[in-house]
Amino acid sequence: MKTITQMGFSILVGILSLISLATSGQERQKIAVISMETKNVPYDNEALTSLVHLELEKIGQYEVLDRFDVSDILKENNIDLTACLGKNCQVRVGKLLKADKMVSGSIEKFGQKVIIVLRLIDIETETFEKSDVAEYINQLEEIQLMVQLSLNNLMGLASDQKTKELLISYSQPISSPKTTANLNGPRMGVSYISGAIGKRLSAPKSEGGYNMYPAMMMFGYQQEVQYLTAGYFQALVEMIFAVNGLESGMFAPSLMIMNGLRFNQIGLEFGVGPIIRASKMASGYYDNEGKWVMASFVPAELSYLKLEETIDSRGNLKLTTGMIIAVGKTFTSGYLNVPVNVFFSPRKEGNVYGLSFGFNVAKTNRPITK
Repeated sequence: MKTITQMGFSILVGILSLISLATSGQERQKIAVISMETKNVPYDNEALTSLVHLELEKIGQYEVLDRFDVSDILKENNIDLTACLGKNCQVRVGKLLKADKMVSGSIEKFGQKVIIVLRLIDIETETFEKSDVAEYINQLEEIQLMVQLSLNNLMGLASDQKTKELLISYSQPISSPKTTANLNGPRMGVSYISGAIGKRLSAPKSEGGYNMYPAMMMFGYQQEVQYLTAGYFQALVEMIFAVNGLESGMFAPSLMIMNGLRFNQIGLEFGVGPIIRASKMASGYYDNEGKWVMASFVPAELSYLKLEETIDSRGNLKLTTGMIIAVGKTFTSGYLNVPVNVFFSPRKEGNVYGLSFGFNVAKTNRPITK
């Protein structure tokens, strides 16, 4: 019986020893953070150091040394914590604090980004064990979430994916004269008008025509507004004011407003939108011989005829609307741009087909913003 009791006691001691060993093996390592470098952020060194200290404690992976005890030890050894940013100083302080690890780094606003750099220093080996560099959007009111994400990365812990997507600053396409184009500038071209409208232009002036070929020159100016730029792709609104038919003594102003898509890498663009024209118009009808008769010349016995409105040099100036579709390519030589476009305007009385070209020199006179 005594032997059994002694054996039981020995087993119990062994179990307690194993538990003690296991517990001692699970003892957390000590870690300290003494100073974070700050630049261009509305928080001082002490505030952000305290924030990193707080988030380290919340993780619970290490035993975080009390910052007041750390401050006292540093004062006793005449160490300026705001100047102790390098690895050698951090290792020396870590040994004084009897810490296993040290965290150092910086938080800086650069342009439209907030950059957080964190380093984990192993005191025994005196080396950087891990480091993490993260770029966040310029939303400093969420600095605590940014520190959480960076510390999780440093410690190899998972972070909330939605929070990362909202705060991480992803690389944006570079905007330069090679990836964007502004084609404001003069435009010249020629258009051909088919169908009944073309015949009216060719008709003699005595019949209300213009005695010209069913084609006319155009001179104008393009002004564009870009509302989306992504790498080599642009979305824009193009406005072209033009005057047509001057070579034939005709003054026909027009305004084209197109929503355009431009692919700068290959120089192609596509646009579609309304066109507003100012032309002399009159009411009348076509007789059995296809001759246009103005309404004021319609005999009384034919007053029942259904009249229609078309171009007539004897009529009144009116605004008409239509649709225009254009496709173009821009040829470049250095910063010189030469856009060439073909366009099409469908009309019931006759379609308009045209070709235009222009030129401008790309300028980069906008100041660089910080």
